[in-house]
Amino acid sequence: MPLALAVPLTLLVSTSPAVAQSPQAGRDVALTGPDGTALKATYYASAQPGPAVLLLHMCNTTRKSWEPLGPLLAASGIHAVSVDYRGFGESGGDRYDTLPPQDAQQVINEKWPGDIDAAYDFLLAQPGVDKTRVGVAGGSCGVNQAVRVARRHPEVRSLALLAGALDLEGLAFIGEKSWLPIFAAAAADDQYDDDAPGLMRWILAMSGNPRNKFSGFRDGKHGTEIFGPHPELPKQMVAWYTDTLIKRPADPNAPPTAKNTPAREFWQKAVTPEGVSAAIQLFYDVRQRDPGAVLFPEAQLNLLGYVHLQAGRTNEAIRLFRLNTMAYPLSANTYDSLADAYLASGQNELALRMSEKALELLPKDRVGDARKKAIQESAEQKIAKLKGKTL
Repeated sequence: MPLALAVPLTLLVSTSPAVAQSPQAGRDVALTGPDGTALKATYYASAQPGPAVLLLHMCNTTRKSWEPLGPLLAASGIHAVSVDYRGFGESGGDRYDTLPPQDAQQVINEKWPGDIDAAYDFLLAQPGVDKTRVGVAGGSCGVNQAVRVARRHPEVRSLALLAGALDLEGLAFIGEKSWLPIFAAAAADDQYDDDAPGLMRWILAMSGNPRNKFSGFRDGKHGTEIFGPHPELPKQMVAWYTDTLIKRPADPNAPPTAKNTPAREFWQKAVTPEGVSAAIQLFYDVRQRDPGAVLFPEAQLNLLGYVHLQAGRTNEAIRLFRLNTMAYPLSANTYDSLADAYLASGQNELALRMSEKALELLPKDRVGDARKKAIQESAEQKIAKLKGKTL
């Protein structure tokens, strides 16, 4: 079954005055979104002129999750601001966790970019901030938002991404802008992803920047939750921004030679209709040399398969979905997605078999209960349709 795609929109922003507090402890600031929605942020002012970092929280936390990092950045000469998305924390708007999924996605697509840019513009307007040296950090759903900020603002020179996926536009961007260095981190016991460290390493491979850095942890759970048991992570991020924003800022006019890897090469081929065959052959060649090689995360190839399917490239979608079942044979979702493609191509018998296979695998699948329910409903609907029944 597919995952929702989000499309960034650039909106106008406005800000309102802030109330002064202790600089390194952070001071709360009141901002205003493009449509007048009240937003709340925390500004960590450095005592000296320097670069700046925008901090974007996860969808199960608020801006306060960045409190271990903000003061450290300020003490190191880096200004920073964290903002509550609308619907979170002290910001206005309908509470995110009460919205139906489709409405929540609409808010992400149409409202968040302008709200985030309000915080971004506030940050760059502060005294002493160097507007040419900006970093963005994001956790979980904030990962995709961080890359979107870099897409909208060419002055962004460094990213830090904690346990989150990118959409296809984000992946294309970091591949094209290989001069942009990325720090990534994740924990092996992440409760939302069986292989969060693998996903983040893969994102770094898609970028290809030789300065990229990965920090992995055996425990710590999801994204900024790692700060609790591992206070070394905020220190690593400060060191990262000190290096990439102060000591050696990245220069887009002098890009490094991108590191090519089988994973990067596979993806660059697979995203194009004419490259799918070559990508699949590359997978077989690499697996023959190394049976344990991982060229793509399951969710990312699943997403790419639906992009091809929605574009009418049914054969390409079938081939990629089928490849995903080979790479992740215990995943119910890979078979359910393959069933969608078979159904779209009129291969009803195969669609039925794949839907039944998805239900067979589902009880032992390690995805969460909500995801299991969604996969089950998707497979059962196809089975009922193919067998001429009504649920």
